[in-house]
Amino acid sequence: MSKRFGVILPAAGKSSRFSHQQRKKPFVDLKGRAIWLRAAEHFVNREDVAKTVIVIAPEDREYFTTKFQPNLAFMDIEVVDGGAERVDSVERGIAAMPDDIEYIAVHDAARPLLTKKWVDRVFQAAVESDAAILGIPVTSTLKRVADSMIQETVSREALWQAQTPQVFKAEVLRNAYKVRGKFVPTDEAQLVEKAGVPVKIVEGSAMNLKVTTQDDFRMAQALVDHLPKESLPRTLHPFSDEPSGLF
Repeated sequence: MSKRFGVILPAAGKSSRFSHQQRKKPFVDLKGRAIWLRAAEHFVNREDVAKTVIVIAPEDREYFTTKFQPNLAFMDIEVVDGGAERVDSVERGIAAMPDDIEYIAVHDAARPLLTKKWVDRVFQAAVESDAAILGIPVTSTLKRVADSMIQETVSREALWQAQTPQVFKAEVLRNAYKVRGKFVPTDEAQLVEKAGVPVKIVEGSAMNLKVTTQDDFRMAQALVDHLPKESLPRTLHPFSDEPSGLF
């Protein structure tokens, strides 16, 4: 029997570094579909996902439910009001999860460029280890800066850039929230780490970017039609020695 996953899409941020179409970044159209819809579609069509929740700012609810009501109904997505910080919004998403959900995945609503294979990898890793996230190794040289002056060059050895989905056994994530106190993590993995649970990192792709700035949006526009395609059965490729697909 397959595991039952629940998915939380946080979309309650202020989008202070992003301004386009006078809308917050998850709600902006990206080549025909809103960014959050492109993020959600990677989960709602999965047989192992039993519940999907999007968490939005209360002041956005009227606009959001009016604009996207057909999508919400068709995709069976529940809308939950968020809190002051991301960690509060995710906690409200957790509260909306039924008791029979075994694993909870948190995926940025502003991170629209996924593939099924990347999601499969991190879901499977979470089942094997109770906590797993997507990420990529840091490849650029890192500098610590103060007042626009370089203070030191930081070694990038063993450093990874965290991405989402971040997936956890439901009881692990719930317990991490119970003991967090006033701690405000930058992502769910940090909270779970602080609770003493090891988190596995699964290599994703630099294409799995989060739309935070206008430059990110332009990159997403360029990449959205060039995501790795799923490999088709060999029999469908009579002129190829190997199935198509990059990953």
